[in-house]
Amino acid sequence: MRFTAALSVATAVVMSVCVSCAPQPVRFPSAALETDLNQLVRDGNVPGAQLVATDGDHEIQLDGGFGDLTTETPFPDAARVRIASNTKTFVAAVVMQLVGEGRAALDVAVEHYLPGMVTGPGGDGSWITVRQLLSHTSGIPDYLPLLRLSSEADLRRSRPVDELIAMALARPAMFEPGTEFGYSNTNYLLLGQVVERITGASIADEVTGRVIRPLGLTETYWPNYPAEQAIREPHPRAYHYFDDERVDVTDIDPNWGLPDGAMVSSGRDLNRFFTALVSGRLVPAAEFAEMTKTVAVHLPGITGVGLGLFRRTTSCGLEVWGHNGAIYGFSVLVAATATSAVTISFNQMPRLADAARFEPAVLVDKALCALNDQPTPSRR
Repeated sequence: MRFTAALSVATAVVMSVCVSCAPQPVRFPSAALETDLNQLVRDGNVPGAQLVATDGDHEIQLDGGFGDLTTETPFPDAARVRIASNTKTFVAAVVMQLVGEGRAALDVAVEHYLPGMVTGPGGDGSWITVRQLLSHTSGIPDYLPLLRLSSEADLRRSRPVDELIAMALARPAMFEPGTEFGYSNTNYLLLGQVVERITGASIADEVTGRVIRPLGLTETYWPNYPAEQAIREPHPRAYHYFDDERVDVTDIDPNWGLPDGAMVSSGRDLNRFFTALVSGRLVPAAEFAEMTKTVAVHLPGITGVGLGLFRRTTSCGLEVWGHNGAIYGFSVLVAATATSAVTISFNQMPRLADAARFEPAVLVDKALCALNDQPTPSRR
């Protein structure tokens, strides 16, 4: 889910390299990237971070800062984190599988699948298509900024998905469908409803049965909200600032089981998922080609937005695909080619004052170029 701002304070930094992982690729600059991760944790004033780089059977894990401020210990190996909006790519993959099966169509009106649901100033389901929901070109307002989320009590107070959809649709549309890009979490609430209407099963069950189990993602799951709120082991502690008080929010699930950001995963599993998707092992070729048809956006470092995917071009010329997500307690960025991927996770979002210096995409860029044995231009 969720693009929001956070507050943090500087922390000491401890770096460690996972020595139990598979052998490193030749020339992978672990020491240099270790230094960069150290600096990134300081720049973002976040407690800690974990970077996982995967290239075929090779895997490298770098840890920076603290996964637990009380014990001053780093992220645990294969740390599970709330992946926030990276969930959207899992949902998009399920939708595209349904398209490949002939059970859904990209350019059919949402009204066909959800009769009477999308109506109001915020959008007309007879004009908005499934493709426009996937690509954030529907014009439907985002529900998230309409919520009060300024305390622990607010995070614990979930709302039904139909209430959140209705709240967004009660606001004026951002633009005419298909004319612009406007990121909206509401789009993926509706896509979850589309999947459930088509299949008769929950979106959680569909993602689990179609993606998680077939790919063997044993460190990935859709929490059984509200019964399950604590993250399954191993995981770092998660922090968020409310006004000037930093609060441990690890055992509060602020995603509320919703399809715009519910899932928990590890860097290793996210790398496996995104390389499987980009390499064509998860979605049929014709449908993946549709996913990579992009619209122009004005987002830092992103060269286009497809269907549940962000396209980036690295400094060494690689075209990579991924997503990112931020929620109270975590921020996660993923980018992948067909054979390699890098995920970087933080256990706190940076505050607005630190955002200008906080550039995790630069570190992901360097790691991907190193995995693919491509030099990165020096920065002046």
